Amino acid sequence: MSEKLRVGILGGTGMVGQRFISLLENHPWFQVTTIAASPRSAGKTYEEAVGGRWKMTTPMPEAVKNIVVMNVNEVEKVASQVDFVFSAVDMTKEEIKKIEEEYAKTETPVVSNNSAHRWTPDVPMIIPEINPEHTDVIEAQKKRLGTERGFVAVKPNCSIQSYAPALYAWREFEPYEVIATTYQAISGAGKTFKDWPEMVENIIPYIGGEEEKSEQEPLRIYGKVENGEIVKASEPAISCQCIRVPVLNGHTAAVFVKFRKQPTKEQLIEKLVSFKGVPQELQLPSAPKQFIQYMEEDNRPQVSLDVDFENGMGVSIGRIREDSIYDYKFVGLSHNTVRGAAGGAVLCAELLKAKGFINKK
Repeated sequence: MSEKLRVGILGGTGMVGQRFISLLENHPWFQVTTIAASPRSAGKTYEEAVGGRWKMTTPMPEAVKNIVVMNVNEVEKVASQVDFVFSAVDMTKEEIKKIEEEYAKTETPVVSNNSAHRWTPDVPMIIPEINPEHTDVIEAQKKRLGTERGFVAVKPNCSIQSYAPALYAWREFEPYEVIATTYQAISGAGKTFKDWPEMVENIIPYIGGEEEKSEQEPLRIYGKVENGEIVKASEPAISCQCIRVPVLNGHTAAVFVKFRKQPTKEQLIEKLVSFKGVPQELQLPSAPKQFIQYMEEDNRPQVSLDVDFENGMGVSIGRIREDSIYDYKFVGLSHNTVRGAAGGAVLCAELLKAKGFINKK
């Protein structure tokens, strides 16, 4: 137990914070020793601070119930207790940027679920199977921050996990134009049906800021590190609509693609199911053995049947078929609070540990 790295969760009382805590319950490398949240939660035990707002389907882990919540704004005090932190704080974008860099400057690595630093040029935004080499930019960030081991790394938007990995698996066929519509679960807004009764039997055709993220973030992930910053790729051009649907967990995407080099359907499927990345090669604890599965049935993937594929860390693709205007179309599904949020950040931290960026203080 003493060999495990001590982890702090910033914003530990919210929905993503709760997901971090449930995912890390029996983690072989990491142990949650510190939970920080807003001043109104500080001083209470975690169980008291959350009260009736525990939103996971599994019970609150016994090991965290009596941890006394710290004030997230007491940066030095929180940082002194941990080897690194996961960030899921609920603040304005500018406040998040500031506090995450403050933690990094205490020589505490920050792995963030937030969007605030996704376009900071020297902050890597990582899907570990796709762009692990973007961790190279951390050295430039440390120079800017004046740190030896402190830095910020982020994971991308939850909605893109349902299609960005497929497009990357098909990169040799040069996808250059993409139309996507995402059908996004309410947990992406940190809600359950109990919190948000208006979503029952309802669809809302707008999620603030989501379409811009869904169009631009894949290009940053597909980009290159040049001169200490990440330069985004120019293709594929992506146009996206994002719709909130009455589903608790699971973001589905309906996607149309044009390719410069014409693949067969069989080639597209083969590239998906054979795709592996560094997490699979290193057998990282949270890595799915099968990152992308292809489902032959016409009515799959389905949220109720497939969202938990590979413990929610895998991506399900189905219905690849030729299109009358674009070359091909398909449907993708990913778990938005596991692969798309906390689980993706945990896998990112495992990659950073394996590469030597996160270690004991």
